[in-house]
Amino acid sequence: MSNPQHPVTPPKKSVALSGVSAGNTAMCSVGRSGNDLHYRGYDILDVAEVCEFEEIAHLLVHGKLPSPARTEWLQGQTQGAARPAQRCQGRA
Repeated sequence: MSNPQHPVTPPKKSVALSGVSAGNTAMCSVGRSGNDLHYRGYDILDVAEVCEFEEIAHLLVHGKLPSPARTEWLQGQTQGAARPAQRCQGRA
């Protein structure tokens, strides 16, 4: 129940931290150049367009993208396991 002597106003959106990095680790950074996410130095929007699930998993665990042969091996290892229903957005 609101008090008529002290009306409740919604909090104002702060823009004081716009452009400030929200998080930075060896694995990922958030807000490095605005509204962005990087995995191991790669912009996630870029790698999501060209990489398979196994490649991103390898990048996160090992710090680098796998070779084509390693990607093929990883895909063989994950075949039949729970996989995303469809490819990353932007891939044919």
